[in-house]
Amino acid sequence: MWYNRLTSSLPLRWGKNRLSWFILCAVLLVVGAIGVMAATTHAETIPTIAIVSVDSGKSVNIQTHNYPSNQTFTVRMGKIGTNGVGGTVVGTLQSGAGGSLTASFPIPEALKGEYQIAIRLESTVGYYSFNWFYNNMAAAPPSSGSPGSTPGTVYTGIPTFSVTGVQRDATVSIKTHNFPANRDFKVTMGAMGAKGVNGVVVTTTNSGNGGEFTATYNVPESLKGSYQIAIRLESADGYFAYNWFYNSSAAAGTVTPPATGSPAVPTTPVYVGVPTFSIQGVTRNGNVTILTNNLPPNRDFRVTMGGMGTKGVNGALVTTTNSGAGGALTLTYDIPAALHGSAQIAIRLESADGYYAYNWFYNTSTR
Repeated sequence: MWYNRLTSSLPLRWGKNRLSWFILCAVLLVVGAIGVMAATTHAETIPTIAIVSVDSGKSVNIQTHNYPSNQTFTVRMGKIGTNGVGGTVVGTLQSGAGGSLTASFPIPEALKGEYQIAIRLESTVGYYSFNWFYNNMAAAPPSSGSPGSTPGTVYTGIPTFSVTGVQRDATVSIKTHNFPANRDFKVTMGAMGAKGVNGVVVTTTNSGNGGEFTATYNVPESLKGSYQIAIRLESADGYFAYNWFYNSSAAAGTVTPPATGSPAVPTTPVYVGVPTFSIQGVTRNGNVTILTNNLPPNRDFRVTMGGMGTKGVNGALVTTTNSGAGGALTLTYDIPAALHGSAQIAIRLESADGYYAYNWFYNTSTR
């Protein structure tokens, strides 16, 4: 399970040594938003592992996602909190064609009685991912009545939330996704770019059954008049998510009319959130297909491609795409001749008013 802990601003479950700085920058917005000019982005091609099922004291079944091809991964298990580093070797995984694979691994003798176990997969060239799972519920510590430790329930994924409405200088409404159950989340707001860290404490929200729920929070007095505001939800045991919003009235896709004599307010919906895109398919040295998410409407986006690590900045101009109604669009772009033969290619979409998103892909046919 992707599992937010306080050791980093986002859990980096995958890495390749020579690219880790880029991947870290690209993934920072999986659970939130960082404002750079009008918006920023994150990569959605990070390989991960999910826990499918557990046979207590015997074995664990996993499923990979976005795995690189033709890699041999050593599989280790260790005590919770170790991320599997230096753990007992329980097997290997050949990634073959990569992507989504399922596999089962035995729980080592020394860990069979452990309440929770960390599992790690790592290749010799530096790719890795890790996760953890509940193993022996009977071994739960006395405080195991703590939130989310219901026997047989394993939390997986990343808690996130979107901003659904704003009343300027008054309230902001959110909708959560994949929140862990029965946690008290401290809600803070702060200046743009701070991700809500050390922000003004607004209230505490219990996640109840987890998953999806809606909530509305008051904008703190000290932030009234701010152009943009960061908001963060964080639990005592380390789960968190953050986002940001324009401090402009917007509800159900509308904008509250301005008061008499106040500056004109656009009649178009207020855009909130972060534009991103994922890689859907590649034809080697031919083209790449992407799927956008939350693209702002009616913008002309310059599409550029460049070498790995450039984030597409100052790359070869491929074309210009108008976002139309925005949101989710499936788009296909030709790979420039100058990049034919490249192992990895960065791709970037950027508008004149500062919205942008970038990602990268292996220049290997996947369709």
